[in-house]
Amino acid sequence: MAAVRLSCTVNNYHWGKRGLASKAAQFAATDPAVAIDPAQPYAELWMGTHPSGPSRVFGSGQSLGELVAADPARLLGAAAGRFGGQLPFLFKVLSIDSALSIQAHPDKALARQLHSERPDAYRDDNHKPEMAIALTEFTALSGFRALGEIAGFLDAYPELRALVPQSAGAFQAAVGAGAEAERAALRALFAELMCAEAAAVAEQMGRLLARTQGSGAREDRLARQLGGEYPGDVGVFCVFVLNVLELAPGEAFFMGPNDPHAYISGDCVECMATSDNVVRAGLTPKLRDVPVLLAMLTYEHGAPDAKLLQPTPAGCGSLLYDPPIDEFSVLRTRAEPGCEVHVPPVDGPRVLIVADGCGTMAVGDESFDVVPGTVFFVYPNSPVALCAADGQPLVAYTAQCLAE
Repeated sequence: MAAVRLSCTVNNYHWGKRGLASKAAQFAATDPAVAIDPAQPYAELWMGTHPSGPSRVFGSGQSLGELVAADPARLLGAAAGRFGGQLPFLFKVLSIDSALSIQAHPDKALARQLHSERPDAYRDDNHKPEMAIALTEFTALSGFRALGEIAGFLDAYPELRALVPQSAGAFQAAVGAGAEAERAALRALFAELMCAEAAAVAEQMGRLLARTQGSGAREDRLARQLGGEYPGDVGVFCVFVLNVLELAPGEAFFMGPNDPHAYISGDCVECMATSDNVVRAGLTPKLRDVPVLLAMLTYEHGAPDAKLLQPTPAGCGSLLYDPPIDEFSVLRTRAEPGCEVHVPPVDGPRVLIVADGCGTMAVGDESFDVVPGTVFFVYPNSPVALCAADGQPLVAYTAQCLAE
């Protein structure tokens, strides 16, 4: 055996797209055991071993985690020893209808501390660096803007300035005064904003939305969108302090530990270290842990392009998205109609999902029919051949660990 098909968990978080408008739902529905309710939101399809949403061997009650635990050397290859016999990544498809969480993920030391002190809120002790690759037009916030931009918004938006009266002037004076002074000023400004009184936030948001009604400026449009989704939420004002990323399909960005971000809209594939640790501070009905978020951020700042991750060619038909971490990289493979593309084997675990097109997948001596949403765990050192049926290209995304 060189590969097994998986049945994967789909989650109904409130921010997901409804029914089959959601790619997460479309892909989940490939499994005949899954019924999609058109009235329900479908936010995330989880592919991996995390206990909050474990994948299972298709047609079986056996979880992927149980399969791996039975023979980690065979199932994980070179990654077995390095990651304690565990699958080191969690692969997802996200379908976002309304924004989710101004958030950051802890590094390993903080993750261990939070899990030890508050295991009910922080369910594991691992870090969660993650990467998103757009499947559709995709909008996100990621990292602090260049400080000059924020300073300009403090002048252009009196509603923003009204929420940070103690720090606004000092922040503007600190721009260009050196890295240490700039970082301290940014931290003070962001802390004052995120700790603003709810009544003041609601008042200033009302003024902002009324004053900018009909404006086509990007930040004004985003503020109106987020204000409609989360009335009175201070996270709406983060559009003026965090970078706005607008991705086309195939574009990607990476979020390291202690890096503020939020997803706004669209569909993506997402890969991360196996963890569900999230520290939230806005745009959410869930637990907000503002003190921890403010303390953990690095307050690095700069242009949005610095957040983008450029893929590199990886053989015929494939692009490799390789972030600066050990746990995972992602391969995007495209086979043209009637053509076969070979994906070379690696000495590590892989999870593959077909995102577009139909055809066949050959792994070793086995062959599988594939459609959008079919998911496989591929054993280490197993060559894969994808063949697109006539009519349209076949596109697959493969999360893999190349640990040596």
